[in-house]
Amino acid sequence: MPGYQAVEKEFHAGDFPLQNGEVLKNARLRYLQIGQMNAQRDNLVVLPTYYGGTHSGNLPLIGAPGPIDPSRYCILIPNLLGNGQSTSPSNAHDSQRGADFPSVTLYDNVMLQRRMIEQCFEGATIQLVAGWSMGGMQALQWGCLFPQQVKRVASICATARCWPHNYVFLEGVKAALMCDSAWQQGRYLSPPTTGLGAFGRVYAGWAYSQAFFRRELYRELGFDSIDALLQYWEDDHQEQDANNLLSVLHTWQHGDISANAVWNSNFSAAFSGIKAKCLIMPGSTDLYFTAEDASTEAKQIPNARFTPLESDWGHCAGAPGRNAADTEMILASLAALMAEE
Repeated sequence: MPGYQAVEKEFHAGDFPLQNGEVLKNARLRYLQIGQMNAQRDNLVVLPTYYGGTHSGNLPLIGAPGPIDPSRYCILIPNLLGNGQSTSPSNAHDSQRGADFPSVTLYDNVMLQRRMIEQCFEGATIQLVAGWSMGGMQALQWGCLFPQQVKRVASICATARCWPHNYVFLEGVKAALMCDSAWQQGRYLSPPTTGLGAFGRVYAGWAYSQAFFRRELYRELGFDSIDALLQYWEDDHQEQDANNLLSVLHTWQHGDISANAVWNSNFSAAFSGIKAKCLIMPGSTDLYFTAEDASTEAKQIPNARFTPLESDWGHCAGAPGRNAADTEMILASLAALMAEE
C-alpha cells in the first residue's frame, strides 16, 4: 500500500482447543499488519474480517487522513478461521480437511486472535476493534470478553447474535448449495459448481435492498442489468471452496457473544460487560442484520452510540469501499469514536 508497509504474517498456535471440546490441529492465524507498535504499546487497532472476505477487504478503511492512520496505529487484520487464509477446511491438517473440519465459533476466533496478540504484541492496549458484518460480531465479542483491554468497539451492519430471521436466510443459501448432487455431504471429488452458483444467486437478493434494485443502483457497480449482477455473484461463488463457505456460515449462524463460559448464554449480561465506547451502526435497509435488532442490542450496551447508516445499499452499505458515500459516512463515524476519550 502506498506510503506505508503492509506485511502478511502467520501465527502458529499449535493444537488449539475449541469451544466444543475438539482440538484444531496445527492452527494458523493469517493476518495483515500495517504500521508499528509504539513505545507505550497502546496504539493497536484490530479489524477482523467478514464473511466471504479476506484481510484485503478491509484496506479501504485504512489510511490518512482517515481515522485509522497507520502512521499513528499498529493495525491488524486477522482472517477468520475457515475463510481459506487462516486454518480452513481447504488447508487444514489432513485428518481435519474438508468435511472433517471441526465447528468453530465466534469465541474460538476471538480467543485465537487474543492469543496471537498476547504472544506477538504482549501487553498491548487495543484502541479499537471494528468490523463489518461478521467483523462487527467479532468486535462485540472482543468487547465483552476483554473489557479492560479494548477501549472502543465499532459494529457496522452487524449484531451480537444471529437473530432468528438471519438464521433462516442462511438456511436458504446453504440449502441451495447442498442440493447439488456433486456436494456429497462435503466429500466431493469435484467442486459442486451448480450449488455454488445457486448459493451466490440466492445471496445476491439478500445482500442489497429492494430500493437498490428498484433504483438500479447496480449500475454504479458497473453492471448494466440485474442479470449481469447475478452472473457476477454466481461466478464469484463458484471460485470459492464449498466447505470453507459452509464452515464460516456455521460460525455466523451460531454467533452469540454470550455463548461461552464467561457469560453462560446470558445475553443481557454480556452487553453489560462491554466497557468500551461503542459505535453501533446498522444499515437502515439491511435485510438480515436489521436496524431493529441492532437497536434492541444497543439499548443494553452502557456506552453505545446508535448511528444507523442511512443507505439503499442494504447489507452491502457497510462493505468497505463498496459505495463511496457509505464508506465516507462510516469513516466519519469512526473518526468521532476515535476522538472520544
